[in-house]
Amino acid sequence: MVPRFRNGIVLLAVAFVALLAVSGCAKEASSQMQGEATTTTIATSFYPMYIMTLNVAKDVPGVKVVDMTKPTCGCLHDYTVTPDDMKNLEGAKFFVINGAGMESFMDKVTQQFPGLKTIDSSKGIQLIKGEGEEGDNPHLWVSISNAIQQVRNIGDQLAASDPANAARYKANTDAYIKKLEAERDRMHLALDGLKNRDIITFHEAFPYFAKEFNLNIVGVIEREPGSEPSAQEVASTIEQVNKLKVKALFAEPQYPAKAAETIARETGAKVYTLDPAVTGPMTADAYINTMEANLKVLQEALR
Repeated sequence: MVPRFRNGIVLLAVAFVALLAVSGCAKEASSQMQGEATTTTIATSFYPMYIMTLNVAKDVPGVKVVDMTKPTCGCLHDYTVTPDDMKNLEGAKFFVINGAGMESFMDKVTQQFPGLKTIDSSKGIQLIKGEGEEGDNPHLWVSISNAIQQVRNIGDQLAASDPANAARYKANTDAYIKKLEAERDRMHLALDGLKNRDIITFHEAFPYFAKEFNLNIVGVIEREPGSEPSAQEVASTIEQVNKLKVKALFAEPQYPAKAAETIARETGAKVYTLDPAVTGPMTADAYINTMEANLKVLQEALR
């Protein structure tokens, strides 16, 4: 589900932007008068974009990467922009987004920053259609192959927009992609031979991941994270688990596992945790470490 920009925040956001514009001009003038070194700020829409950009912009002189949202916010379902988020966009030159509709709720905000260049990391990635009126599934980064393309897109667009540092962006992009490719190869080696490929996931975060590793998602516990499934939906999932003899249910660390635990009690299936990499340490190796942990979970659950 694409996040909603709540009307109640619009007036606050616009007023806050006006305040920031005034204070930002004052700060810029002060910096120029004092001869301070210029810092290029790259804002990122949420956690996985921050980790990717952190790797691409590693050690680039005068470049600072900030995460616009809180690192604990998850994958932006029903996210509401806060004044603190607006501060993180103040003075930013670039805004790196996942794309595919994930940040559509930000359109009214970014329009207030005409000098902000948006870098869309979804370019060239084939999208998976959601069910009914859900639109395209935006959880691109959960597939390592997609993450590789997203990193490449970020690196290419930053290099084109900041030619003085183009060589450094390219070198960092290539180095990080090699690490991602190594992790992808390791996961394929471990998972491609598994006979048990049926899984039930917590919500619609894993279709790209399942496609990557040829896993079969036979059920989804919560279509909307944070919204408990109805009794009928739980009963339908229980029936599906029993019918297909599914042994593993996968919850996510960002959400309560109450519904999954209910289904597990009624079916004898076991609850495991798969992480869609939307929260975690603000370190460059965090995404790869999360995927490595997911590999170990899958090996245990599907063996």
